[in-house]
Amino acid sequence: MPVAKRTSAAPAKSKAEIARTKLARMGLRTDMDLVLHLPLRYEDETQIVPIREAGFMAGSPAQVEGIVATSEVQYRPRRQMVVTLRDDSGELVMRFLNFYGSQLKQLEPGTRVRARGEVRHGFFGAEMVHPTYKVVNEGAPLPQSLTPVYPAGEGLSQAYLRTAINNAMSRVDWRDTLPPPMLQALRLQPFEASVRLLHNPPPDVSEAALMDRSHPAWTRMKFDELLAQQLSLKRAQAARRAKGATPLGVTGALSRDFLAQLPFALTGAQQRVLEEIRADLRQPYPMQRLLQGDVGSGKTVVAALAAAQAIDSGCQAALMAPTEILAEQHFRKIAQWMEPLGVRVAWLTGSLKKKEKEAAQALVESGEARLVIGTHALIQEGVEFDRLGLVIVDEQHRFGVGQRLALRNKGLEQAAQTVPHQLMMSATPIPRTLAMTYYADLEVSVIDELPPGRTPIVTRTIDQNRREQVIERVHAAVLEGRQAYWVCPLIEESEALQLQTATDTHAALQEALPDLRVGLVHGRMKPAEKQLVMDGFIRNDIHVLVATTVIEVGVDVPNASLMVIEHAERFGLSQLHQLRGRVGRGSAASVCLLLYQSPLGMTAKQRLMTMRETTDGFEIARRDLEIRGPGEFLGARQSGQAMLRFADLETDQWLVDQARDVAQKLLHEAPAIVDAHLARWLGGREEFLKA
Repeated sequence: MPVAKRTSAAPAKSKAEIARTKLARMGLRTDMDLVLHLPLRYEDETQIVPIREAGFMAGSPAQVEGIVATSEVQYRPRRQMVVTLRDDSGELVMRFLNFYGSQLKQLEPGTRVRARGEVRHGFFGAEMVHPTYKVVNEGAPLPQSLTPVYPAGEGLSQAYLRTAINNAMSRVDWRDTLPPPMLQALRLQPFEASVRLLHNPPPDVSEAALMDRSHPAWTRMKFDELLAQQLSLKRAQAARRAKGATPLGVTGALSRDFLAQLPFALTGAQQRVLEEIRADLRQPYPMQRLLQGDVGSGKTVVAALAAAQAIDSGCQAALMAPTEILAEQHFRKIAQWMEPLGVRVAWLTGSLKKKEKEAAQALVESGEARLVIGTHALIQEGVEFDRLGLVIVDEQHRFGVGQRLALRNKGLEQAAQTVPHQLMMSATPIPRTLAMTYYADLEVSVIDELPPGRTPIVTRTIDQNRREQVIERVHAAVLEGRQAYWVCPLIEESEALQLQTATDTHAALQEALPDLRVGLVHGRMKPAEKQLVMDGFIRNDIHVLVATTVIEVGVDVPNASLMVIEHAERFGLSQLHQLRGRVGRGSAASVCLLLYQSPLGMTAKQRLMTMRETTDGFEIARRDLEIRGPGEFLGARQSGQAMLRFADLETDQWLVDQARDVAQKLLHEAPAIVDAHLARWLGGREEFLKA
């Protein structure tokens, strides 16, 4: 019987290779990455406090030095290591709830230890729980600078990071990317001096200025970071413009007839942004415009008029929406406007049967369908366009960058090297600061006016204990001829969150309101079932619609004037604002009731207070940015874009303005400086910014 050959196991990785892998996971691949990995905070290890004095510093960090008097493992109330440290002035207990056997040996009586931690008063006097400590010789020198504490990944100690960063600082090229006259004009400190100070600040530097990042060294870092971002985005914009696009210069019969048959006049804001879009579409390079507008401001009709211009100019247009409900809303509304004017509109989603899908794809490929509306099914293989001139992406932040590029590339004409024009829409208003910083590569149009006749929405916050009163309010509204939404955050029971579920609420409301028809719609239903319920609600056959957040965007039922949001404290501000925007679309006074579970945390309180105080989407977005910070607020852009690590858009607006102006100047006058600055700050990551 043949003997199977033994395969040799892969050689074990060395400690250095393992550490390099861990650093790479944190994005630290080069020496300059390490040098720009700046401290989160600092610890003052430059002085020793006598133990007796530390005892009076409860709640504050202190560093003490003494001899271990006793060291033992105790088992009451749980297993822990308790070490007594003694100096000439008194004693202090160090308590470790998690420890290794080697630590007990390391901290045996008679050992001299330097320990730093927060002092608190325990049962046996002053103590530190899990202090940082090291074994030292008598008279060991103290550090001459504050000790940096770095953001660390799993398995990377502060000591390792400090060594790696110090080694990297001895190897990098410190040449300043910005010339001295520019630094003087901007009153910025040199790069090397700033970085070295932040990694090893002398003890006389203001710790407060380091911590709140107002120190001039931090200002230089923030400016450089903002400048790199502005340069990269502007360069990406230039690269896109170099590609070229088919100019869509005709606003012909379709555009004219479309406007003439609308049962309403465009608002001043709609007319303004339409002109901005039309001017872009006439250019021989691709439009890259973000159309912002609050809930109900009329973005859809502007998008449809942009599509009409593309069709008038002999091209196709495609509109992609993130959910089937939203895509279907757009399809119904736009087809109702377009088809009487002789425009074939195709409908393409993942839930279509194979035959229907093939028929729709044939219409698109032949060019018979001039406008295509659907979900991400538009970017799947097998979907070929005849001549795609305009791509419209609704709620663009819900698509990954790859998906948005895939749709744009459907219209890529390799021979002519042209790409389609792109219009992105968002009902989540982005504060001006954020738009200038993160969307510096886009033109931004804002519809800042609501159509006439929209009624203001009154918002109330109500404790869950008053559910019965809310149910009575719903009943009364329906008897007056109105309809209501009741939104729940989860479909199935989750013991951890103990949230009321959509299915339970539906059953409870059916029981409490036997004379009303209560519908249910959630994300796990088949699209056809979902649409059946939505159609019933649109026709007023269903009085109360219990739903999860699938109704967050795009649902337009003017007769619905009451919105109840269950467990409102679990939703983000942007979601609450979107949900509230489903009512107030008709002439009846509308109300939004936010049911919450006590007690509320600080963030939840701030959110609910904001919802009560304002219905202005831009003000809500501004406060949302304050509460969450830009990283989380825009986690939505999904572009792989490095969020700002150092600059704060609330406090550093003046730096954003400066960085934008300097970026424009450098791009025109000093391409070599641009290359050097981007290489330093973005390394090989610049491609992430280009979509």
